[in-house]
Amino acid sequence: MGVTKEQVESSLRAKMNPSQLEVIDTSGGCGASFAIEIVSEKFEGKRLLERHRLVNAALEEEMKEIHALSIKKALTPEQWNQQQQTEKSHPSS
Repeated sequence: MGVTKEQVESSLRAKMNPSQLEVIDTSGGCGASFAIEIVSEKFEGKRLLERHRLVNAALEEEMKEIHALSIKKALTPEQWNQQQQTEKSHPSS
């Protein structure tokens, strides 16, 4: 049996303490593929590769059953706030 979206969310919340988290099961429900957007203070001062490694480490057990993990966004709270402000001032048409 695959990993559930709730398991992924639970592990990331416990280990990364995110201020924003979105987990999408992109496998059609079998739990083999997920897309993630995460905002965490743990990313402060870290390059993108280091951020991805932190997420992978937080999901160490789940990764044994996950075949594909797409980290769409791994931002600091400050970066997230800047992005939100930019989107508000430049809404896409």
